[in-house]
Amino acid sequence: MPPTSLALRSQAIGRLLPTVVLAASFVASAVGAAMALPWLLVGAAAVGLVTELVVHRWLKQTLARLGRLRVDATLRQVLRDLLLVVGVVRTAGAEHEGGWTALLLGLLAVYGLHFVSQGAAILVRRTRTLPFVTRNIDTSGLKLTAAPPALLLRRPGHRLLGFGLPATAGLIATVAADETVWALAGIGVSLVLSLAGIVRLAVHLLPRRRALNEERALAWLDEWLAAYGPTTGMYFSGGASSAYQANMWLEPLAALPGRPIIILRERFMVQKIAATDLPVLCLPKVAHLMRIEQSTLKSLVHPSNSGKTSQVLRMPGIKHAFINHGESDKLSSCNPYAKAYDEVWVAGPAARERYALADVGVEDKDIVEIGRPQLKGIDTVAPGGSVTTVLYAPTWEGWDGQPGNTSVIEAGENIVRRLLADPKVRLLYKPHPMTGSVDPRAGAANERIQELIRAANGGRAAAKDPKDKGAAELERLAAELDRLTAADYREGSDEMERMLVQGTPSGGRDKAVDEATRRWEDAYWASLPEDAHQIITGPRPALYSCFNQADVLISDVSSVVSDYLASGKPYAVANTAGVSETQFRTDFPTVRAATILTPDAAQVPELLAAARNASRDGFARARGELKRYLLGPDEPSAQSRFARAVEALSAKALEREERQLAREGTSTLVPSQADRAAAARAAVAEGEEERDFAADALAGSEPDSLERTGD
Repeated sequence: MPPTSLALRSQAIGRLLPTVVLAASFVASAVGAAMALPWLLVGAAAVGLVTELVVHRWLKQTLARLGRLRVDATLRQVLRDLLLVVGVVRTAGAEHEGGWTALLLGLLAVYGLHFVSQGAAILVRRTRTLPFVTRNIDTSGLKLTAAPPALLLRRPGHRLLGFGLPATAGLIATVAADETVWALAGIGVSLVLSLAGIVRLAVHLLPRRRALNEERALAWLDEWLAAYGPTTGMYFSGGASSAYQANMWLEPLAALPGRPIIILRERFMVQKIAATDLPVLCLPKVAHLMRIEQSTLKSLVHPSNSGKTSQVLRMPGIKHAFINHGESDKLSSCNPYAKAYDEVWVAGPAARERYALADVGVEDKDIVEIGRPQLKGIDTVAPGGSVTTVLYAPTWEGWDGQPGNTSVIEAGENIVRRLLADPKVRLLYKPHPMTGSVDPRAGAANERIQELIRAANGGRAAAKDPKDKGAAELERLAAELDRLTAADYREGSDEMERMLVQGTPSGGRDKAVDEATRRWEDAYWASLPEDAHQIITGPRPALYSCFNQADVLISDVSSVVSDYLASGKPYAVANTAGVSETQFRTDFPTVRAATILTPDAAQVPELLAAARNASRDGFARARGELKRYLLGPDEPSAQSRFARAVEALSAKALEREERQLAREGTSTLVPSQADRAAAARAAVAEGEEERDFAADALAGSEPDSLERTGD
């Protein structure tokens, strides 16, 4: 059996083992109770209780799986205690009848207090749930307080197990020793713990410990929006794994003049947004979302489409632009939903033509080319060295089932084998994090590719002898980066407490993270043996850092190819779509300057020769032309074009508002409406002054300084 199959089977067994042990403990306890076998009942209950503690402490996935099966912690605890009570009755003598009654009443009281505690926890959570969530905003006016322990507030299963542990342990001791005093003592301790927990929760229901109610909190929000005066913002809604789509736009957004803001819709997403000093405001309800139209906010950019996007598009007073989270030749890069926005911002002429060919209703006049501000840190010079570094970064299989989405299944192993066969090649393998999430074949192929790479490293002397001299420095830098990116709130905190501790930032955290990341990446690459192949599956080092290490890229039709073209270095794209090379180049403009790999990867030697010898690189000029076609011109910078597009979009919103005011007549205006219009114009004007000042300051800078700052 292949090693990967054994590993997968071992993982499956490991996931099922705790559930099997728990089930077996209940069966054995039932047999022990029914047949009056104290030794069996005690042993099975003890094993089950220990397994329960292990599952609650370390095996969260097992807990979730049992919950989906409707075998939650409360049911398991009740069943365990019930079997122990049956065992006490079956094994004890008749003289203990009075003790049995006290035991049963006490146990019922323990469970009764548990449900009272759960009710109190629900009430506390309701009083501590505001109609919005914030980050990087001073919330001192909301009367926020620290949260009670998470064990009391949000973890009923853990609470029942912890507070009921003395009672269960006492029952086990009673079965073993035939003395009800142990059970009564344990139940007494559980009652005291439960009462203490209820009192602790009740304190948070006192008026002085409560935050503002919904009406007053929303009034505070209106005041904050008026004081901050947002000029533009990024709107984002999505699932937990989609946060990267917003995070890639944080730096360009923060570099805008004026007062940008981030608008979210899902509460959990507030903590998924990466390190930034920008104000973050989450408005889960549509009714509350509408309040932003009453502010000075005049434009929103959208890095993704979602069902909740239509809710914010209802606001005619705000102009909306779709900026996407990457461009490729896939159908997702010309989604018909884009016509819902006022404008669609793309990198270069290729995307404009893509929309025209797709004929999905996006008019050419509404398309604005802004480049890709995120690519400013990509090197345009090959790293060189005694080995040729090849980055193989395949995409995932996608949701649409289109053949050729990913090369991993049909061509991945062939590509890797041919690269590993060349002793002068160092391979960096960075698969898409969602590889295998739809098609199990992709996941299996990904595992086999990683096994090939590990085996190849085993035969390289340098790979066996890593550079120890940089290990300590790398560890120190990793610790510094972890400290900067770690959550700045305690593990047991709730939304309200996180809002309290994540108020107005000290400033510069995002820049500190960028600098720490750069230092860590430099140390990471320097610490590696020059010819050791690397498998990179985590978030560090980032894809663009891998770009800078590579002499050549191999990928699929995806935004990875478009972004890599900013480097100007050779690249190849695998054709596993089952069409001819001519048709492949026609269908996908991003591959026009690429070496096309067939599933057998026979073209790899040709690709390596082009990377090693410029005279054999027949696509150099074509790559330059394709780069401009896909990403637009180098000057003015993409960040400058992005800022000007935001300014122009906000100006359109102001023009519309002024036309509305003119039609209605100034005599009929509501004063607050006129005030909002004036404030919005002042905010935009202030933003223009900041942009002009920044442009003047940079005008005298040297080119390398411009590249370093990215402004």
